[in-house]
Amino acid sequence: MPVTARLSRRFYETFGDEIVNELVELLNQVDSTYRSELREQNELSFGRFDSKLDQRMAELSTELHSMKAELIKWMFLFWAGTALGGLLLR
Repeated sequence: MPVTARLSRRFYETFGDEIVNELVELLNQVDSTYRSELREQNELSFGRFDSKLDQRMAELSTELHSMKAELIKWMFLFWAGTALGGLLLR
């Protein structure tokens, strides 16, 4: 929500309505420009953050899949060894 610059009545009386209105308009334009630039920078930063987050999530997913495969392999070896040991001890 933009904030409109306002100056005191005494300021208007000292410098006149025309000059003060020009100053107020200039201040509001500067404010609007800075807000636009800030918004653009925020959008660019968020875009970079989002891109890196997607990349890191993909890397994490790949790591989790390889860990899952490794875990399944070791579980199979454990249960196969346990079952084979149980059969041999009978």
